[in-house]
Amino acid sequence: MKLLKRLFLCMLCLSMFVAGCSTSTTKIDDLQGIQLEGEQTLTAAFTNPLLQDMKGIAENSYLQLYINDQTAEIAVLDKRSGQIWRSNPTDRDGDPIASGEKKDLLSAQVTLEFCNEFGQYNYANSYTDSIAYKQVAYKLIPDGVRVTYKFGKIEKTIEDLPKMISKQRFEEKILSKIEDNTLLRTLKIAYREDKEKGVYVRNDGLSGIQLKRTLQAFEIAGYTEEDLAYDLAEHNLTQTKPVPRLFYVILEYKLEGDSLVVRVPVDGIRYLKEYPVHEISILNFFGAGGPSEEGALFVPDGSGALIYFNNGKSKYTPYRQEIYGTDLTVDNTEFLIRAEKARMPVFGVIKKNSALLGIIEEGAAVAIVNADVSGRENSYNYVYPSFYVINKDDVTLQGEGQKRSFPRYQEEPMKTDFVVRYVFLNGKEACYEGMAKYYQQYLIKNNMLRENKDRETSNSDIPFYLQLIGSIPTRKHFVGVPYRALEPLTTFEQAKIILSELEQLGVSNIKLKYSGWFNEGEYHKVPKSISVDGVIGGRKGLNDFLEYIKEKNVSFYPDVALLRVYNTSGFNETREAARRLTALPAAVYPIDLASNRRDRDRYPSYVLSPRYVKEYVEKMLSGIVRLNFNAISLRDLADELNSDYRKNNQIDRTESEKISIQALDKIYQSGLNIMVKGGNAYAWPYVTDITDVSLGNSKYKIEDEAIPFYQMVIRGFIEYTGTPYNLSTYTNHRQYVLKCLEYGSNVYFVWSYEPSHKVKDTDFDYLYSIYYREWIGLATQVYRQVNEVLKRVNNQEIISHQKIKDGVFKTVYENGVYVIVNYNRAPVFVEGVRIEAEDFYVGGDSK
Repeated sequence: MKLLKRLFLCMLCLSMFVAGCSTSTTKIDDLQGIQLEGEQTLTAAFTNPLLQDMKGIAENSYLQLYINDQTAEIAVLDKRSGQIWRSNPTDRDGDPIASGEKKDLLSAQVTLEFCNEFGQYNYANSYTDSIAYKQVAYKLIPDGVRVTYKFGKIEKTIEDLPKMISKQRFEEKILSKIEDNTLLRTLKIAYREDKEKGVYVRNDGLSGIQLKRTLQAFEIAGYTEEDLAYDLAEHNLTQTKPVPRLFYVILEYKLEGDSLVVRVPVDGIRYLKEYPVHEISILNFFGAGGPSEEGALFVPDGSGALIYFNNGKSKYTPYRQEIYGTDLTVDNTEFLIRAEKARMPVFGVIKKNSALLGIIEEGAAVAIVNADVSGRENSYNYVYPSFYVINKDDVTLQGEGQKRSFPRYQEEPMKTDFVVRYVFLNGKEACYEGMAKYYQQYLIKNNMLRENKDRETSNSDIPFYLQLIGSIPTRKHFVGVPYRALEPLTTFEQAKIILSELEQLGVSNIKLKYSGWFNEGEYHKVPKSISVDGVIGGRKGLNDFLEYIKEKNVSFYPDVALLRVYNTSGFNETREAARRLTALPAAVYPIDLASNRRDRDRYPSYVLSPRYVKEYVEKMLSGIVRLNFNAISLRDLADELNSDYRKNNQIDRTESEKISIQALDKIYQSGLNIMVKGGNAYAWPYVTDITDVSLGNSKYKIEDEAIPFYQMVIRGFIEYTGTPYNLSTYTNHRQYVLKCLEYGSNVYFVWSYEPSHKVKDTDFDYLYSIYYREWIGLATQVYRQVNEVLKRVNNQEIISHQKIKDGVFKTVYENGVYVIVNYNRAPVFVEGVRIEAEDFYVGGDSK
């Protein structure tokens, strides 16, 4: 009983704590004070017979913007083609599938997901909760319009009626003012006279039409808030009115050249602390494809993927993917989800002779791209962005079978506006190749993609990417006492042997990533200082190795982890680890490959708080400079993006993105060539090489086709390669060769000099097949095959990619060379050429 009592008290204190610091507070008076009245009445600056229900309000050389000031829906007319893009389907009222709330969504421009007082998710949309109440206002802004939505209404409830009122006041202030017999009969049902006490007592079961009539009678009688307060005080009573669910959202539409820019100012999202907004979605059905249209949705899964209109896959889960992957301070996934990350903040709709490309300009770090096909909730095919506004987690207490959870919220909304640029493409550009080219040029124009210094190099050998594992920490025993020790897998001298053998086999232009070389191996200590591990050769061995690779013209990229801490020696977990919303340090437990779930019996890694990234980078650079390196490999700075929810000092994911960009720029300005893993789009301006680039999609069942969109954007600007072949899921090397040729990717292996059994029963069992002697022969063969083709298109962009038939794809490079690959296990005839099973054909002439 004592334990239960203490648990109850803890729960009570915690609930008070959580309630007290859940989110930024917005008073009800503040929301009531926001006025929709007084905004502009829109006058059409121009009209169009094809848009008779809309008013033209903004125009430039490319586009016209229209709005319906009754429904708030917008339309964009592309003057170059005459194509009209609408925010909502025109024939939605006749949709045979959608009904109820799902049908209302077809008329909405904004959807909110918010939490109630119990932390449960609820939904509101701008049609049902704003337009239907005529709670929307408009104001013209330069080249566009601002739309303000008020969600919800303040409606009177039973708590606006006194629980008890004196006989005299009830008869004089209420009954005497009512003449309608129906209302008088209702009042006799609503209040029962207690003759002994001389009062009338409210019927607490009052509801429906009787409640509505009672409230009407009190309003006619002129009963005020002051009257209610007086009656409660007279009888020493208290009663609490439920907090209304009110929200305000501002949406701004603005024409900029060939684009429509849609902005949601984060300070324009207003809510009450009792109902924090978790997520906001905008323009869910902009450009949606109908049930009889041909086309596809473009989503940024992995290298990019297409979802065909009306593909009949409505029984599968809709597409939903967070840009830049999961925030590890929020992620509670227990099982390993084998999926590619969305590295690019883009999405799109492809129709016949026209296309719509969405570029998330602000808020990408907290954005989600969603897509679905016709047949599930409605008859349309659509793709749209959502943004996290306030994140939530649950604090759970339990004891003696008792368990209770409390919601814990992010203290402040994300510190960014949410901005999406919608680009309209026509004719030959209305395809994913056209989208990729436009996005590439957009990035160059905005200094988000830099010209490759080696751009003019051609017909030289392509890079061979090789990662060598230096040493790994292991647990050993001495007379029964366990201790941590370093197990060398590849010393500097052994690395020379591997490189020498590759040279003899004809492999050139080697780009060597070397991990596990300092501060106690692969899971090294934080790089506040740099100490070369003695077990692989120490500082002297490193210097000798640098001299060797300089003679051999091998590019050297020593690998460093910055955002994840694996070895806590020298790391202050309490002070330097990022915090979850539960206030606990963000620990990430390794995956047990046998069970595919996190193993909590092993040591976790910790997420570094973004506030220490700058300090770590500066100290790391200081150590790197003394070692005379001219390049560096960053294991996680372009691969992960995490928040820190430390109480009263939170850093959200959008701020963390800026910190990562500043860190990348600092390293770039130091003069180092930068190799990264993963390659989130914000890293592109700073890097020369990216490993572990996705060469395909996650194969979600709703998707129909993987496309090399990522590669079409960066090829010719950044060198890249996929995941290492010897640790991949490819069943034979021919498939890997074909994928490299189709996607313009270089070859990549991860090796050690010591046999693979050295990693058995260690934390590095994922390096299960890295013994170089087992792979060097095949690696040489693969490299020769890929190099023979790709050296002809070295640093050339991919200008076209086409699926000719199932398993057969054609990739055209900038200089006119093209490759047709056949993944099938049978020959095919394409363009008059026979291509053997699992083989390829190269054509075209270099310009």
